[in-house]
Amino acid sequence: MGEYEYNEGGLKKAKLQSMLTVLLDDPLLSDVPKNPTLADVDTLLSLELGSAMRLSVLKLDGNSFEVTVMNTATVKDLKLAIKKKVNDMEQSSLGHRHISWKHVWENYCLAYHNNKLLNDDDPLQNFGIRNNSQVHFVSFVTTKESGRHSKRRKHRFFHGLNKLSREKNCED
Repeated sequence: MGEYEYNEGGLKKAKLQSMLTVLLDDPLLSDVPKNPTLADVDTLLSLELGSAMRLSVLKLDGNSFEVTVMNTATVKDLKLAIKKKVNDMEQSSLGHRHISWKHVWENYCLAYHNNKLLNDDDPLQNFGIRNNSQVHFVSFVTTKESGRHSKRRKHRFFHGLNKLSREKNCED
């Protein structure tokens, strides 16, 4: 009796997986990820009900992709959605490839219009971000002293020499 119940459970799971695969191939469900989590489905349902928003994310290379977050999402929630989307895209196109998100967020930040989204706890709505808004990456690095972002500086090999030569010219 126990073996029969085990096989029946496996059969139900296989049927469910088969039905899910057929459903996800439907063009109407093209925005559902191939291996959706319950959170993914919940967010997409919330989008249909108006309590979530779809945002376009513009990468530095000019390409963009879309993510969906709740209307109450914070900058951190948006970063997590971007991380998940990019990791899913990388996995499906190139196989397993590791992206150092710590490195990404240390060197770049997100921006909406002229506002840099620096504080992870800030709600996106504070910046005027709504459904169908576009955010983009900008170069920015954090300073170790403050832990905050500062403008990225390009290092010049002769920077110190230029400073010394200016000081010498002022003395002359």
